[in-house]
Amino acid sequence: MKKTLLIGDIGGTNARFALATKAGFSDALTLRCADFASADDAIRQYLQEVTAAAPAVICLAAAGPVVGNKVRITNNHWTLDADRIGKDFGIKKVRLMNDFEAAAHSILQLDSADIATIGLPEAEALPEDRFDIAIVGPGTGFGAAGLVRRGKTIIPIIGEGGHVGFAPRTQVQIELLSVLRGKFDRVSVDRLVSGPGIENIYWALTQIHGEERTKSSARDIFRSSAEGNDARAKESTQLFFELLGQVAGDFALSLGAVDGVYIAGGISKRYPEQLLSSGFRSAFEDKGRHRAYMESIPTLLITHDEPGLLGSAYCALELSNS
Repeated sequence: MKKTLLIGDIGGTNARFALATKAGFSDALTLRCADFASADDAIRQYLQEVTAAAPAVICLAAAGPVVGNKVRITNNHWTLDADRIGKDFGIKKVRLMNDFEAAAHSILQLDSADIATIGLPEAEALPEDRFDIAIVGPGTGFGAAGLVRRGKTIIPIIGEGGHVGFAPRTQVQIELLSVLRGKFDRVSVDRLVSGPGIENIYWALTQIHGEERTKSSARDIFRSSAEGNDARAKESTQLFFELLGQVAGDFALSLGAVDGVYIAGGISKRYPEQLLSSGFRSAFEDKGRHRAYMESIPTLLITHDEPGLLGSAYCALELSNS
């Protein structure tokens, strides 16, 4: 009898569930986290909707650090507990991972149609015996991870990169930090390079320019920027992608990601034209004495619909066979 290998990619807003297969995954379904009291409730709803058998394996990626086999999701009310989930569903094979660990595991499952190069240099196939890459990206929050290969050993490097401090590079960014320090006790990358971050940027720029405006959502800001009917929205999105490039470059330096930096997260994938026409690559390379080093590192946009599920499926199959 075929085993049910349940996988999930749980963010601050949505939970995406699917069934792992040797070819990747099937029966993907997105549920709103706010509609369910817990992940268990959402899992039961998913299994009912796709008429799947009770799971033999559960592998969940979530937007938060895994501590003591638990994840307190950073931007919603769920807490995942692997032991409790195992007891609730009567199984022992439950794995929790950070969502960017799952994104990292997806990289080797992607093909050329799932990736778009941002600027120069053009990306090449990753070496089969040794590489160092980084995966970063904005969504409801900002995530980051590394992936290292040495021979047959592949190791994800996981942390909470979105919560490093914001370091301004230009006069506008210095003013931006000054305004946001009046709103937050600490201004991290997550406060700027994320869905709520673009809203913070837009609000801060209106304060800098002495404007009185109503609060705008991330979606409205990006739409107004694309339509060209709001100069402040255009300035905000340009600054947003500039900051993304700047931070991506910081992680490339920190991790020694000489073989590439991959951009994940829903925002970049949703607005690729604005990303490609922005100062992203220029800010990525602008690292003073290390400019030549940065110019040699390719930057790539992940265009696959669900890299988190793809990486979770890879891990679920490994867990099933263990």
